[in-house]
Amino acid sequence: METLEEMLLAMKSTAAEIARLEGRLARQVVSFTRASSVRRGVAEELAMALCLTKFRAQALIGHAEGLVDRFPRVLALVEEGRVPMASAVAVNDAAVWLADDKAAVVDEVMAGRVEGKNPTQARRSGNLAVARADPEGLEERARRQRDARCFDLRHGSAGVAGLSLENAPVEKAVAAYVCVDRQARRLRRDGEMRTLDQLRADVALDMLVGKQFGGEVKAHVYLYLDALTYAGLREVPAELAGHGPIPASLAREIAAAPGTVFQRILTDPAGGQVVELGRRRYRPRAGLDELVRVRDRECRRPGCTRPAQFGDLDHCDTQGRGWKDGCPTNATTLVGLCRADHKLRDLPGWQHTVAPDGTLTITTPANQTYHAGPEPLLG
Repeated sequence: METLEEMLLAMKSTAAEIARLEGRLARQVVSFTRASSVRRGVAEELAMALCLTKFRAQALIGHAEGLVDRFPRVLALVEEGRVPMASAVAVNDAAVWLADDKAAVVDEVMAGRVEGKNPTQARRSGNLAVARADPEGLEERARRQRDARCFDLRHGSAGVAGLSLENAPVEKAVAAYVCVDRQARRLRRDGEMRTLDQLRADVALDMLVGKQFGGEVKAHVYLYLDALTYAGLREVPAELAGHGPIPASLAREIAAAPGTVFQRILTDPAGGQVVELGRRRYRPRAGLDELVRVRDRECRRPGCTRPAQFGDLDHCDTQGRGWKDGCPTNATTLVGLCRADHKLRDLPGWQHTVAPDGTLTITTPANQTYHAGPEPLLG
């Protein structure tokens, strides 16, 4: 039986091997990226090949190129298994804005400091080395970061999601937090049983949807919930487009909200695919456009989860023809694609075809094929 020391040494050996493999992967990613004739579409191809999201693939390309080109000493430590890839990426991220000559200085400094540091420590140490390498650039960096502020939605699981406000001016971010925290603590003192964390989250959400200003923002979302589950006669999970499955009880809660509008959807009993939308609703008659969006639910490129209701409809048939090439317009020749993935069809080496059963086949410049069909509404 292994001792605790032996177990720990075995784990350290495994972690070192993982680092060596990740270092090798970084070099392979750079080689593949630079061998591709067109840069656009490389991230999507890597995403499908490595089972990543497109944004994770873009990040992989970015830090791989940064380490190979600008931080060879730090990357060498990863390839030797002495530094985890996450710590090396933290160094690259800290110095991503530096000029190449100053990045070389940071590479030399961090090669002697990064070993034994976790990613947070490596980032802090990298930030210090960057500040000393280019003190004049700090002010410009701060301005650019504030200009890059953004607000993002990240879907979680089991009916939850996260909101992220990034690169906000620090003085406003602190003031906003204090405002939310003060209101949450006031509610807590008044007898609220929710925790402070729950109250902060609820107060912030109420502010964002305009409740404190006397109203709420209305949103059009697709919730897929069968009638028996809605009636409470069974507990089949529902689906929220762009998010995924949610518990039946949460779906009923959403469906019971004031102003909810229902629309009848007919599916093919054999395959579960959407074939018709009911006309009785508060908006004009649903057409082919909405039928396809409801059927597809999300962008059809494998791995992309952008809701179809916010994307494009692309003409495609068994020959790979688009609308300009004579592809007819009907439910079997239209597929939902987000705007970014729709544009892939115009790039050299990319081919899309749709089979009669609705299966989309994508062939990439590296001669790889990926298949995606709309998921049955009720599997």
